[in-house]
Amino acid sequence: MNKRVILITGTPAVGKTTTAKKLTVTLPDALYINLTNYAKAYRLTKGEDTDRKTIIINEKKMRKKLAETINAATETNIIIDGHYAAAVIPTDLVTHVFVLRRNPKELKLFMEKSGFEDPKLWENLSAEILDVCLVEALQTQAGKVCELDATGKTVEAVVNEIMAVLEKGKKCNVGCVDWLGMLEREGLTHQYLKE
Repeated sequence: MNKRVILITGTPAVGKTTTAKKLTVTLPDALYINLTNYAKAYRLTKGEDTDRKTIIINEKKMRKKLAETINAATETNIIIDGHYAAAVIPTDLVTHVFVLRRNPKELKLFMEKSGFEDPKLWENLSAEILDVCLVEALQTQAGKVCELDATGKTVEAVVNEIMAVLEKGKKCNVGCVDWLGMLEREGLTHQYLKE
């Protein structure tokens, strides 16, 4: 059986989970894995980063357990959701990586609604502006990466773009987002990139 292992990654609050869940019900015979929940369920953590209020993942253990889960899965589509997904899924198992992007102005509002506060808010905004998740995906999953700008789009619209790649052979784009250049042109860099 040919399995598709589809990673949905991007900066926190960019829309990964809602997109991944919608994709899971859109695709036939699909399994959904949220990496944070998975790490907790299988005790794949090293502890907690109290400053950032996040768990610290044991990447080596997670990589091994995910390989076992993917290989044992009977579903033909496996959707994995997490901002560090590209770093912990064995490259040979991954078929597609969708890096969701969101304009920092809109992302800041989403983060504030989700309860993000300093310094976590500014750290994650900087990560989006500086393409951190995209660069990691390109370094670890070269040739499988699609960059999608989710700014102002519904979850359905983003899933439709993903389906166009998966089912209709639409070509993936990478390098289509330049938040840093946009902020520089608008004179807003100092407001979004905090030290």
